[in-house]
Amino acid sequence: MPVPRPENPAHVPQLIERDAELAAAAKALDALCGDPSPRGGVLLFRGEAGIGKTALLGEIQLLARDRGCVVWSARGGETVASVAFHVVRHLLQPALAGASDATTRGLLGDWHTSIAPALGITPPNSEVNADPQGVRDGLDTLVGQLAALHRPLVLVVDDLQWSDLETLRWLVPFAGRTGGPPLLLVTAYRVNEAKGETAALLRQLDTTVRRVGIDVVLGPLSPPGTARFAREVLGEHADDPFCREVWAVTGGNLYETVELVARAKEQAIDPVEGTAGSLRPLMDSARPQGLVERLQKMGDNTVNFAFAVAILETDVSLKLAADLAVLGVAEAAECAERLRAARILTGEDEHLEFVHPTVATAVYDAVPHWARRAMHGIAAEILLDDGHSAAAASRHLMEVPPEENPELVEQLRAAHREYVAVGAPDAARLCLERALKEPPLPTVFAQVRYELGKVITLSAPATAAEHLTKALEQPGLDDEQQADAVFLLSQALTHNNQAAEAGQMVAAAAEAAPEGPLRMRLQTVQFLWEGVYASEIDGPARSRRLKEAAAHVQGCDTTEQALLMLRAFDATAIGEDAQAVVEIGDRALVNGSLPAGLTWTDLTWGFEPPALLGLSYAFADQLDRADALFGEARRAFTEAGWSGGHLAFAYALTGYLQRRRGNLVRAEVDLRESVRLAERVGKGLPMHWDAVCMLIDTLLARGLVADAQQVADGFGFHAPYPTTILIPDAASVRGRLLLAQGRTADAIDELEAAGAALKARGRHNTVLAPWALDLARAVAPDDPERAGRLAAYAREKAERFGTNTAIGEAMRCQAELAEGQRKAELLRRAVDFLSSSPCKYEHAAARIELGRAIRSRAELEKGRAHAVDAGAAALVKAADETLRELGFPYGDE
Repeated sequence: MPVPRPENPAHVPQLIERDAELAAAAKALDALCGDPSPRGGVLLFRGEAGIGKTALLGEIQLLARDRGCVVWSARGGETVASVAFHVVRHLLQPALAGASDATTRGLLGDWHTSIAPALGITPPNSEVNADPQGVRDGLDTLVGQLAALHRPLVLVVDDLQWSDLETLRWLVPFAGRTGGPPLLLVTAYRVNEAKGETAALLRQLDTTVRRVGIDVVLGPLSPPGTARFAREVLGEHADDPFCREVWAVTGGNLYETVELVARAKEQAIDPVEGTAGSLRPLMDSARPQGLVERLQKMGDNTVNFAFAVAILETDVSLKLAADLAVLGVAEAAECAERLRAARILTGEDEHLEFVHPTVATAVYDAVPHWARRAMHGIAAEILLDDGHSAAAASRHLMEVPPEENPELVEQLRAAHREYVAVGAPDAARLCLERALKEPPLPTVFAQVRYELGKVITLSAPATAAEHLTKALEQPGLDDEQQADAVFLLSQALTHNNQAAEAGQMVAAAAEAAPEGPLRMRLQTVQFLWEGVYASEIDGPARSRRLKEAAAHVQGCDTTEQALLMLRAFDATAIGEDAQAVVEIGDRALVNGSLPAGLTWTDLTWGFEPPALLGLSYAFADQLDRADALFGEARRAFTEAGWSGGHLAFAYALTGYLQRRRGNLVRAEVDLRESVRLAERVGKGLPMHWDAVCMLIDTLLARGLVADAQQVADGFGFHAPYPTTILIPDAASVRGRLLLAQGRTADAIDELEAAGAALKARGRHNTVLAPWALDLARAVAPDDPERAGRLAAYAREKAERFGTNTAIGEAMRCQAELAEGQRKAELLRRAVDFLSSSPCKYEHAAARIELGRAIRSRAELEKGRAHAVDAGAAALVKAADETLRELGFPYGDE
């Protein structure tokens, strides 16, 4: 039964032929209100403009309130799509508006730092920029808590085709959630209107809703449905020719049908065949051009007031619209009443809006081009004068015509900084793109290009490279910005498959810089880029240059400290003395902690230098030091709300550290979490490969070969491997996987390729990349002499590095190639070294092999105990088999 809308002066029923949609909504509401097992859901309605989406969503809200549901709603706006988090702010406003600081902190909890600025509750944090993924995670948590507090909760979002990107990037994955307190999400959008990223996100939403909810494409009214509606409003005597003409004129468009029939009733048109000819001109007067003509007949003040509301569009008060239209409050009130009576505006004086989005678009489009731009400029001034932020005024600033206005450029730059701080890079990008069109003063041009390149380095690397290149060619950047721009440009070029160009650019920039702090900074950037991103460079030459550069550095500033961190890892990779590595690393710290300017959340150098330092400690058997650094990384990223790629990498680091300790179960948990977090950021990214590589290595250590292969298949883990993998060497891990599957020939090929590449780069650390140990085992049956040479090479490099783990593992490999007394002696020595190592998995393996070699129950049981503690099922099985051979099943007395 259609429900009349209270705001409709003609009391026109606005729902026709929507019984199936209402039944689906009622079923979803019944499930949400079910006792004792309420279930949430998602409804999506799509259709052309005026097809009835808004009316349907309004009816669903009434049905929900009739069932006692809490209903919150919001809609996108055509002129506010650039305003970050606009829709989600309005959606959650009932829960947050007017709440005390204690209440909001209680609601937001640990996510307060991340999402309070995004929701407009607190000003942006000037020290730590919010991570976009962290904001989305925080919104997930907040909405889940609100759903638990306000049961049953219904969220309604209309006109998603005009949503801001930040809201859409949150809403689309949120629609597919499966856990948490139940709520009903009801959404709608116009088809064929969204473009670019918005259209792509809406396609993702379609796919998600088809999987977990109900997706409905709304069609036009049928001729019989139109006739029933016309007769219900105009009387049963409305004849068939008249009703057919109503349908023919409107094409079954619900909004036009409702408007046409309402106007026919207002004008007392007799609904018979003889008057049907008046319907088409009557409809023309209700369409955009006709609506504007009606509006113009109401007088200049009313026209200007309507234009002001269209320019402001959202959060429009009578006073704000009056100020923009240059009217007194009394005059504005009269205009508002006139527009309400004409079914153009609705709402109270504190919240004015157009009766339908179609009307809003028509009025906005009717504002003369010159007047529209001028009014946007005045609106920006009003907001800024009233104490609003530059971000709040930015949507108006972007509509002002370019006039070489330095003040507008600075306002847009300020808005960009606010948007970056709250985790809204898309909105920040739009502000800077508009600032470039002004254009900026010559002294500022480079700054704006640098800022824009920084925002889009990962999302649009080719465009970012263009802006950063031009920024470096122009005056205006200080030393720190120049160095940062060089590093960002190297990243952008690398992500755009231009790694060779990136390397040449970094080297040229360092060479061209004058002697002094800038040149040292650029040289350090070059070393960082070469170490992390470039696998094809001359590794030994780079190591010599890095060693020379760091020889007399004491860590007096962040550049020197970063240089020392890079030197520590390079010394680790090439296999220098581990104690010297630790000493170099210690010089980079201040009282044993990361120095200011090189913390995990510092944006100047990024997280790579402290990560490389921690890995240097880990490979030097200083696991406690590494643990302190990696644990701090997780805490820092969590507290900052950086739950995307940064936290994914932190979990990879802690997971790999647990792998080194031999806590394989805990390592697997952390690494799977790293993979999960990385997947949300994107496929095939460096952080993704790092986590996958380390996870496969850990699963192989546990003896879970099938699981390791499943991970490898799921993520395409095979050559060619990204050059950005830090640990462990991907080809070595792939070779180990092939060996575990009995694919020896393939394993040999993979390990030989790994060894050749690493030796060419001068990397000889047998703990970081144990390719020689695995290759020796692989070739031993057919070529024992070569196996011996490989094992001797590994032993030599291990003793040079000097850690108990490296030497013990090398001896264990040599023992596998030996027989009799020599085998036993080598294993005893390996056990001696590994018992002093912090790596209990390797210790367990050596003990079990020693027990098997000398048939010692005691050694087998000691090794088995370590293997059980490590979670190494394959080692436990090997120990048990040998114990059974000795007559001691499973180690029982």
